[in-house]
Amino acid sequence: MATRKRYYIIRGGVQGRERLRILSRVMRPSAISLLERVGVKPGMRCLDIGCGGGDLVFDLARMVGNEGAVVGTDLDLETLGIARAEAREQALKNVSFGCEDITSGPPRETFDIVHARFVLTHLPDPQGAVAHMKSALRPGGALVLQDIDFRGHFCFPEDPAFARYVDLYSETVRRRGGDANIGPRLARFLIDAGLVDLQIHIVQPAALTGDVKLLVGLTMESIADSVIAEGLASKSEVKALVDRLYQLADDTETLVSFPRIIQVWGYLR
Repeated sequence: MATRKRYYIIRGGVQGRERLRILSRVMRPSAISLLERVGVKPGMRCLDIGCGGGDLVFDLARMVGNEGAVVGTDLDLETLGIARAEAREQALKNVSFGCEDITSGPPRETFDIVHARFVLTHLPDPQGAVAHMKSALRPGGALVLQDIDFRGHFCFPEDPAFARYVDLYSETVRRRGGDANIGPRLARFLIDAGLVDLQIHIVQPAALTGDVKLLVGLTMESIADSVIAEGLASKSEVKALVDRLYQLADDTETLVSFPRIIQVWGYLR
């Protein structure tokens, strides 16, 4: 059974893994470019915190080669099991996965690269988590953060169901102690942690067709239990929203974006 802390609002397990697979497809080009700019090289040891189904772990594993190693951690035991199986299918011998909570303490090993994508947005104490991440860095290592600014999420022409989805997501995250607009705060976290040579990049996929649009309905489905539990919408309203969001995904004249994504990285002196 999946292990989930109350603050995480998105459904995990097998259904969650399929959503993450689509999310990873959307993010892969910008993620590979980011890791190259950060300086990932063969032989490095890397940690991916909140790795989900392991898609980024697999890409990192190929970048660092057999002489390197990549560790992925997450709280969802079911998703971690899927990641281990997929690593075996891909014959990746330099990866491992573990159930670890970055809010409870630092990782047990040190790494050249520590990466977290869409993790801090859910945490009540993101600065504390960053301090734990920093403690896992080797001298000269890089801490890489990617996270969202939901205020940048758009649909054109505007649609009431889409606007309601953005409001529901943002408020549910807020009620669980997180921040759906945390992206612009990432640089300050790294500054306060004492990292140097900070760099920032902004990414925002948008499309008239395909996975970017599909993710909106999938995400609304995946947060439905949390939205209803917080008393923000009824089951019938959620169903109607999901149906409408999938209609928008099928409408090739409607432009839909992903939330604005801020990528920030810095180095341990």
